[in-house]
Amino acid sequence: MKKIKKYEELTLKDDFMFGIIMRNPKYCKTFLETILGVRIKRIEYPQAQKTIDISLSSKSVRLDIFVEDDRNTVYNVEMQTVINENIPKRSRYYQSMIDLNILEKGSDYRQLKKSFVIFICTFDLFGKGRHIYTFENRCIHELSLPLGDETTKIILNTKGTANDVSDDMKSLLNYIDGQLPSDAYTTELDAAVKSARHNERWRHDYMTLEMIYQEKYEQGEAAGYKRGIECGIEKGLEQGALQNAEQTAISMLRDGDLSLDKIAKYTNISLEQLKTLQTMLDMAQPK
Repeated sequence: MKKIKKYEELTLKDDFMFGIIMRNPKYCKTFLETILGVRIKRIEYPQAQKTIDISLSSKSVRLDIFVEDDRNTVYNVEMQTVINENIPKRSRYYQSMIDLNILEKGSDYRQLKKSFVIFICTFDLFGKGRHIYTFENRCIHELSLPLGDETTKIILNTKGTANDVSDDMKSLLNYIDGQLPSDAYTTELDAAVKSARHNERWRHDYMTLEMIYQEKYEQGEAAGYKRGIECGIEKGLEQGALQNAEQTAISMLRDGDLSLDKIAKYTNISLEQLKTLQTMLDMAQPK
């Protein structure tokens, strides 16, 4: 049986805790500013744990953090703690899905926003010892000539050894890697994590989500994957993790035919609770 990490043991590098902390623009804005070395006036959340599903035949993608700033720039930030050599192609896929999502709204390709896809890895994907690897499209014959498509992919390494980033960045990456906070910002992050561990609603959300993952893990792979998720939710309902009204709401959210306002009206579940359920369903989607 797959071991479930206790909620009280979660740290910033755990996907669930990372998502909670970065929902607060106070922490997310400084996080991006530290990584990019820029000042951001304001950030907005189009949708927490945003899931992009272009068509019924395409693979959906769940984005850990997806925000926009006041300068028409979008940022996708992903936490990666498991060594996965497919990250470069995942970043390519995420970028394409973000662009297609913008165009699906009726925008002309000339309206595509400047974008950053950022992976925070607790390992050195490229083995060069750097804390940061930044990739842009450039002419291989004239390296000083950028393509100008305004897309950037950044892969961070919490175990870097090179002297290639600011002290603030090193402090942040060291904290994510498990070291004690060493400056004002990481001290604030640490306090936020400790506070979140005492939030009973988030604890309930986390345990319900882990139950879904556990059931998915136990119910089989491949063709049984989808049914595994459904069984996880159904068993959770039987165990009292969710109420009958929430079961109805989950079915409505899966169908996607009704707005959150209408689902709230029909089930008497608050919009805040519905958003939590939607987040859990989104997180059950394969990344």
